[in-house]
Amino acid sequence: MPKKIIINCDNRQTRVAVLEEGRPVEIYLERPVHLRVVGNIYKGVVANVLPGMQAAFVDIGLERNAFLYVDEAVVPAAGEIAGDTSRRAKAIERLLRPGEEIMVQVVKEPFGNKGARLTRQITIPGRHLVLMPTAEYGGVSRRIENTAERERLKQIMATLRPEGMGLIARTVGEGMEEEAFRQDLQFLLSLWEGIQSRFQQKQAPQRLYQDLDLIYRIIRDLFSEQIEQLLVDTRYEYEKILEALEYVDPSLKTSVSLYSGREPIFDAFGVDAEIERALSRIVWLDCGGNLVFDHTEALTVIDVNTGKYIGRTSLADTILKTNLEAAAEIMRQIRLRDIGGIIIIDFIDMEKEEHRRLILEKMAKELKDDRTKAHILGLTGLGLVEMTRKKARQGLGAVLQQPCPYCEGRGKVLSGDVVSAKIEAQLRHLLRNLDDEAVLLEMHQHVAGLFIGPGGAYLRKLEEETGKSVFVRGSETIHVEKYRVVTTGKTEAVAGLAFPVAVGERHQVTVEEPHAGNPYDGVARVSGFVLDVRGGGAYVGECVTVEITKVAKTFARAKIIGDGYTNESF
Repeated sequence: MPKKIIINCDNRQTRVAVLEEGRPVEIYLERPVHLRVVGNIYKGVVANVLPGMQAAFVDIGLERNAFLYVDEAVVPAAGEIAGDTSRRAKAIERLLRPGEEIMVQVVKEPFGNKGARLTRQITIPGRHLVLMPTAEYGGVSRRIENTAERERLKQIMATLRPEGMGLIARTVGEGMEEEAFRQDLQFLLSLWEGIQSRFQQKQAPQRLYQDLDLIYRIIRDLFSEQIEQLLVDTRYEYEKILEALEYVDPSLKTSVSLYSGREPIFDAFGVDAEIERALSRIVWLDCGGNLVFDHTEALTVIDVNTGKYIGRTSLADTILKTNLEAAAEIMRQIRLRDIGGIIIIDFIDMEKEEHRRLILEKMAKELKDDRTKAHILGLTGLGLVEMTRKKARQGLGAVLQQPCPYCEGRGKVLSGDVVSAKIEAQLRHLLRNLDDEAVLLEMHQHVAGLFIGPGGAYLRKLEEETGKSVFVRGSETIHVEKYRVVTTGKTEAVAGLAFPVAVGERHQVTVEEPHAGNPYDGVARVSGFVLDVRGGGAYVGECVTVEITKVAKTFARAKIIGDGYTNESF
């Protein structure tokens, strides 16, 4: 499969896209103000031990204490595989005590109110090898599938593995000679010696090892003979990459190019468009169906719909075609969005067992290209596909987006009817304690219309009941759930501030919609104040010049001057 790596660098950030068959499948981003901590090794201090949670919190010098679960707090014994603690049920209070200084590595970025996740099972990646200083284990990357090659690499790992340590041959090591692994191991062992030395010398909390920056990680972890081209858009990073490859693998230098196109590199390769698509809740399929992504704290749910696709054969074939295309796109979107944790997929119901099998096979095939560890668990009794995917870093949406300050992340706001009723209830209380005879309010223009009521009926009733004069000014910019009291005072003074127009004035306005009571007329606004434009129904969406003919309490009437039409847009 043709693969490319596209790198965009500027003063604010470095962005990397991995393309397969011309389409982005992975996005990486690094900003100087938000440096990554995954992979870093620290000398930490146990802050507190929680037997009820079988976990501990460790101070490693970050803003929040990091979380260490009991399974990750166990340092593997001799001959034991890292992570295989099933044979040794340990209690966290027997492993750690408050104030103890320990060496830990970050395996998951801090996110939201949660601190980083830690492990004591240290791993140090190189170009061809991963060194595991605390576990006796020799292994080969699961992505190397050739049986003979796996056996060859296992023999090399057994030969090179230092006593008391573990080695894993990485995917990029496929086909490499033993000498390449030996050189990599020497480099990793020197790194480990330095880390141990700093652990003995430094005061906790202290960082002992900083993982490489994004570009160097891409060279180490992704760039191989399988990548037909690496394109970067700045000369400094281009030369930096060539210099690094001189030590890593000089044969790859011919695959590196400096991008010189006039169009921004992420636009030229369609990456920005795909990022925007990946931030959307709904993704349309080529067949006309669509995917709907919903994220919660606990899991991600993906719903598959036929959408506009009606098919040309049987219903079962239509559903199968949609589900097959959806399966491929879902696996790509999961990688692109970097979705981790529990994932539930609701495919369109399939009656045939054969069709369900085809969908699972399609997903499994697409999963082979994913570098992140993931498992497809199969279909539930309700026909939902369950899968899990390792979550080591924030997803694309969490990195590029923030909760909406308008709805505070709910994705919804109160309806205009509810807001207008709430404002009226609060206003009644205000007016009962108001000594002044008039008040001017400002609220969203949609809410203002509902607050005033048909023909001003609700506003008149409120004034009759409270004995106060209430003036309302609409605004496009105010929060739809909020309102503010602009001023209070004498009726005449407040009225002077309430009306942004006067009889005889001329204004250029955009006719927004036909008048609800008389479609022949149109509705426009000046500073949120409603204008009933006589004959404006024929000019909806257009800019016209009008003259104010009458000013009432809640609206003004206006007539179009001349032919009324202008070419200006407002």
